Amino acid sequence: MTRVSRRSFFVFGLAAGLLPAASGLAADTPKEIRIDWATYNPVSMVLKDKGLLEKEFRQDGIAIRWVQTLGSNKALEFLNAGSLDFGSTAGSAALVAKINGNPIKSIYVYSRPEWTALVTKDPAITKVADLKGKRVAVTRGTDPHIFLVRALLDAGLTEKDITPVLLQHPDGKTALIRGDVAAWAGLDPMMAQAEVEDGARLFYRKADANTFGILNAREEFLREHPDLVRRVLAVYEEARKYSLDHYDEVKKTFRAVTKLPEAVVDKQLKERTELTHSRIGAPQRDSILAAGLALQQAGVIAANVDVRKAVDELIDDRVPISGN
Repeated sequence: MTRVSRRSFFVFGLAAGLLPAASGLAADTPKEIRIDWATYNPVSMVLKDKGLLEKEFRQDGIAIRWVQTLGSNKALEFLNAGSLDFGSTAGSAALVAKINGNPIKSIYVYSRPEWTALVTKDPAITKVADLKGKRVAVTRGTDPHIFLVRALLDAGLTEKDITPVLLQHPDGKTALIRGDVAAWAGLDPMMAQAEVEDGARLFYRKADANTFGILNAREEFLREHPDLVRRVLAVYEEARKYSLDHYDEVKKTFRAVTKLPEAVVDKQLKERTELTHSRIGAPQRDSILAAGLALQQAGVIAANVDVRKAVDELIDDRVPISGN
């Protein structure tokens, strides 16, 4: 496994004109870096399990504080509150948060997943139009919520045509299995678990409507500690590449944390998770923009918002990623 040294990364930054000429850490260097891990972000789990960030920053006396997030909404909530420096979300959820005043920048791609679909156990539900008048579990402010809104729009419906039942992702899955709701805007790995263990069906899938998995940084942290951000991304990239080459170890780490059976983990990681992206650029812009325009058409984003400008303000592609 190749690791980019701090020195080579620093020289890269100098050449790009992005780092100050003086070396060493600033006097106001934070005592800890706060970063999330999530089951919808397998790279974060490898990063945490291997202690790679701890190794990178130990000599600087900087601790790493890990915070589990259960969905984009929680990661964005923690970023907005200043209790996270880095948080993993869906690109579309980050855009909505940015429009609503969350001071974040999207700086890295950790996956291209198909992590959401519409799920049911009701044999009478076979298409989105069948949701009219039904109770649907959903977690607001997440890619599954945005996916649901777009699916309803394509079917000529809105959220007013259903009864949204607002629950966190694990509780949404439980509500579906119990029969408390007719459908659920699912998220892996809970969605895969519902398929494998409970006979749930993904009755509406649209891979292109799943926006990329994005790592976001607080604007203040990015502005004040650009050197630390570059080093975090260098280590993140190391973990992503390792994950690509060591599937069995990724699965082992995933299973150890989630306690899920092999069939469930393979369904998420092998069938619906792609880890070949890292640099944030045109594909992510296009995906997030398409989601934003659809949400504006559905009335979730106000008509007077310049969505293209918001996407430009969200994405920061200036941070160099090693190996790209």
